[in-house]
Amino acid sequence: MRLSFAKPTALRKKGVLCMNKRNIDYIGRCNPRKFYKRVDDKLTTKQLAIANDIAVPALIGVVREQHEIEEIPEMVLREDGFVIKPSKGSGGKGILVITKVEEGRYYKPNGQEVVPSEVYRHVSNILSGLFSLGGSPDVAIVEGLIQFDPVFDGYSYEGVPDIRLIVYKGFPVMGMLRLSTAASDGKANLHQGAVGVGVDIGTGKGLHAVQFDTPVDLHPDTNKILTDIQVPHWDFLLHTASKAYEMCEMGYLGTDMVLDKVKGPLLLELNARPGLAIQIANNRGILPYLNHVDSLGNHNMTVDERVEYAKKHFAHSAQL
Repeated sequence: MRLSFAKPTALRKKGVLCMNKRNIDYIGRCNPRKFYKRVDDKLTTKQLAIANDIAVPALIGVVREQHEIEEIPEMVLREDGFVIKPSKGSGGKGILVITKVEEGRYYKPNGQEVVPSEVYRHVSNILSGLFSLGGSPDVAIVEGLIQFDPVFDGYSYEGVPDIRLIVYKGFPVMGMLRLSTAASDGKANLHQGAVGVGVDIGTGKGLHAVQFDTPVDLHPDTNKILTDIQVPHWDFLLHTASKAYEMCEMGYLGTDMVLDKVKGPLLLELNARPGLAIQIANNRGILPYLNHVDSLGNHNMTVDERVEYAKKHFAHSAQL
């Protein structure tokens, strides 16, 4: 089934969630506006996660004012690498990844040198709101570099893969692994050319893969078979996603997580407006799962119970 080019009537029959319905029936109905800062502001998300015993990438520092930019070299002096990102950014914009620090010189994953003046200019742009939602002034977060888990060797190009889970009323209902490519410039961003691999909620096994909304069998840069992927720590990832629902009190939520080879699963960020391409990656619509959760009414399930329920009822082999 090609979800991206099908007629609207065919999409509805396949249970595909469209943007208008997502915005009105799920985001608008389930995500209270007063809680948006918990997910739109990455610094707030990080602080909430730490308070709720959810592991996140290490916070090296925060730059709030233009005059603080010159403190960055001292801030990262003892780091092997670091990431600078806007606190209120979206779509992966404004993220600068430095994988090597050597005698005051900074290097990107592709080996390109970034001189300090370029780092300063980038942070200045973040503070001015160039990458923030609505263009409002922002702060820059300086985080520790995530150590790539070797389990994904050959499945990603120059970047760290991340795991997106859609959580509805506390139930993880659909999952996807995002793999960077040369086309995406080492970023796990589907719109820029990363590969999306649908992942079975029941097992963590790869199901189906797409790049630019087109099915692919092999990673375009490494020729690895994408459906051979088995995501480790799968139960832990599901539990973290379900726990994030209670932390931010958003009924329809996207959770983005990564695997660090030393620290294990880490929560990267949350999204109150998760995209729809996860359905293409899974080659199926998400609506049947959302309807199923609604049919449960007001449940009192714990995180453990919701995860076990999801693994049983939302697995690829399950019949709704």
